[in-house]
Parts: sequence; C-alpha cells; structure tokens
Amino acid sequence: MMSLVPTPDALPMASGYFELLLLLTFPLHLVFMNAMLGGTMLAIWAHFKREPVHERLAYKIAQVLPLLIAFAINFGVPPLLFVQVVYGHLIYSSSVLMGVFWLSVIPVLLTVYYAVYIYDFKFWSLGRRGLPILMFAGVLMLMIAFLFSNNMTLMLTPETWDIYFKNSSGTFLNLAEPTLWPRYLHMLVGATAIGALVIALLGRLWAKQDAEVGELAQRVGLRVFLAVTCVQIMVGLWFLVALPADVMMMFMGRNLFATAVFLVAIATVMGVIFLAVKRRLVLCGGLALLLLYLMSLMRAFVRTGYVDNLFVTQIVEAQRDFSPLLLFVVTLVIGLLLIFWMIKVSLQAQEN
Repeated sequence: MMSLVPTPDALPMASGYFELLLLLTFPLHLVFMNAMLGGTMLAIWAHFKREPVHERLAYKIAQVLPLLIAFAINFGVPPLLFVQVVYGHLIYSSSVLMGVFWLSVIPVLLTVYYAVYIYDFKFWSLGRRGLPILMFAGVLMLMIAFLFSNNMTLMLTPETWDIYFKNSSGTFLNLAEPTLWPRYLHMLVGATAIGALVIALLGRLWAKQDAEVGELAQRVGLRVFLAVTCVQIMVGLWFLVALPADVMMMFMGRNLFATAVFLVAIATVMGVIFLAVKRRLVLCGGLALLLLYLMSLMRAFVRTGYVDNLFVTQIVEAQRDFSPLLLFVVTLVIGLLLIFWMIKVSLQAQEN
C-alpha cells in the first residue's frame, strides 16, 4: 500500500521554512474567505427582510463582495503553493483521484465572480431578482469549499488511493472519510461567524454614510457571530472526536505544544465571546484573528499527525539555496503593501 505514495521531491531548504510560511499566510486567506461566505449569507438574509434599511445593507455587502473574492483568491495562492511544496507527493496524488472535480474549481470560481459582479453592478435594477443570483453564487462557494475539504482529507489517507485501480476517471470523492463532514462543517460554521464579525466591523465604517445601515450591520453581525460561535464549539468537538485516536491525543497531553495551543484556543474563544457581548468590536476582531492563527496551527498538528503515521515526512533537502525564498518574501512584502494601499483607497472612495 505504501508504494502508492510517491517519493518526495528534493527541497532547496528545510521544510520547516515552508511550513512556517504556510502558517503565516493561510489565516490571511481565511479572513477574506470567511468574510466572502459570511457576507453572502448575511446579504441573503437581508433580502428576505423586505425593508429599506435591510436592502441598503445588502447593497453595501454587494459592493464589497467582488473585492472580498479577489482578496480571498490572491491570499489563497501562497498557502496552496506551500502545501504543494511540502506535501506535493500527497496532494498531487489526491488531486489526480478527484481530477475532474478539482479542475472544475476554476470555472466554478469564475462563475461565482461573474455572478457577484452582476449582483453588485445591477443591484438596484435587479431588485428582488438579485436574490436568486446571490443564492446561486453562495451554493457555488459551498461547492468549492466541499471540494477543497475532500482534497485536504484525501491527501492524508493514501490507504484509499487504491480506488484508482477501480475508478481512474478522476471522479472519486472521499465521502467515506469520517473527518470529512465535521471538517467541512467546521470550516463553514467558522466562516459564517468570522464573516459576520467582519460585516459588523465594516458597519462601523458604513455608519459614517448611513447610520441605520451601520447600526444594523453591527447589531446583526455581532448576534450572528455570538450564536454561530456557540454552534462552532459543538462542531469543533465533533471534528476533534472524529480524528484518529492517536491524532486526537496530541491535543490531550501526548504533545505538550499541541495541547497548549488547544487550551489557548479555548481561552481565546471565550475571550471573543466576552468581547462580542460587550460590543468591543475592534478588540474582538483582533482576538478573532489570533484565533484563526491558533486554529490553523491546530490543523497543522492534525496534518502532521496523519503524515507521521504514514512515514512520509522524510523530505529530501537538496543543496541549500535561500534565493527563491528571499525573492518570494520580497515579492510578498511588496504585494501586501500594494494590497493595503488598494484597501485604503477603496475605503476612502466609499466614504466619499
């Protein structure tokens, strides 16, 4: 069975450097991805209310959705590349097994992009007809998330790869994996919570132009964040107990660092709930960002637990060469500065 796992490619430096960059960039992608998904759900809810202030809130969300999708895509590229660098021998194999679905992500994502642009630019002329367009885009977002969850679990379970000899058409999905559904729901529920919090934070900016919309965004965003975070606790526990026993025990004392991160994450969840109840939006947002980093680190421990069991962590290090990493870091810093500048200009334009 282990012969199905390809030999890892040689790396120009220790894999830990790429793991660190993966942990640094992935939560940034999560911020925009969560805001995109959570914002879409709140806009759908606002459409159903049939009130002028809710309609104006939906329009405000419509204006930022194309930007959120663009940022989610661009911030999603670095962590996906780093996963492919370190775990390429795993993720390329799993991608082949579900190749038809995996390749469909691009056209589906382009369709989402097109739908939200129509929803934004023709918001007032569409009226109630904008709701099915937005719901269609939301369903496609959920589909993309489901395919990513499939691949991220399939890459860690090579014992299922022999299905290729029965189904080589690239249409295999890892539906029998016990962690697939809790992992997928954990991502969706968390995205809804963080997305609602982002909309609440944006509500503080929107209040300068429309006090009613700003107050509504903050009130509803915080309520949704609080309610969904409580649900997320239960889903997170389901995800935890669905893990293989040896992986789960990493958070129960077998690995002191993983256990410490798990306990800090629990305390951070309690902290964001407290700050949300007190309506301390900025502090709550900052602590929620920390929580995303902690959750990303916990997922890295889960991934490591699976990979250690497969004995495929012996990444070969070629002659050490830091120049590609240096070029990436310089490019990343320049890119981040440009992105923050674009966000600043966009927000200033909305205020005017």
